[in-house]
Amino acid sequence: MLTCITHSPEETAHLAGTIGKIIREGTVICLDGELGVGKTLFVRALARTLGVESDVTSPTFNLMNIYEAACPIVHFDLYRIESEEELEGIGFYEYVEATEGIVLIEWAEKFPDAMPEDRVQVNIAALDGEERQFTFAAEGELSTALLEELSDIVNPEH
Repeated sequence: MLTCITHSPEETAHLAGTIGKIIREGTVICLDGELGVGKTLFVRALARTLGVESDVTSPTFNLMNIYEAACPIVHFDLYRIESEEELEGIGFYEYVEATEGIVLIEWAEKFPDAMPEDRVQVNIAALDGEERQFTFAAEGELSTALLEELSDIVNPEH
């Protein structure tokens, strides 16, 4: 497990960009936290680092966005999803089980049993003002390697 604190949206973007520099295809990142803590900001910065030039927005209403970059980035927002059956209907399992691309899932906590075994779990909590606490945990070989690499290069007081 790794915990980092950012003090501004710029530092949050820098943290996500750092991950974008070391992430590998096949990685699934689950982002959880209250509304407005910076999940989409995090996704936007990570996507920019990977070369996405188009607008990166939360797919709250269309449930999924796909961005072309160095590799495909699939961005899910499960906020409006009510059941695991709906996940099947949007092709969720095909994307999270693929070894190509990167999958980013906002509100993953709604369906913990539907998440892949190999994943990075990121919990974001608002602290004072613009400060955010990021708690990273990994399950599976690929995600554990990513988190170990991140632990070696990131300053916990980002």
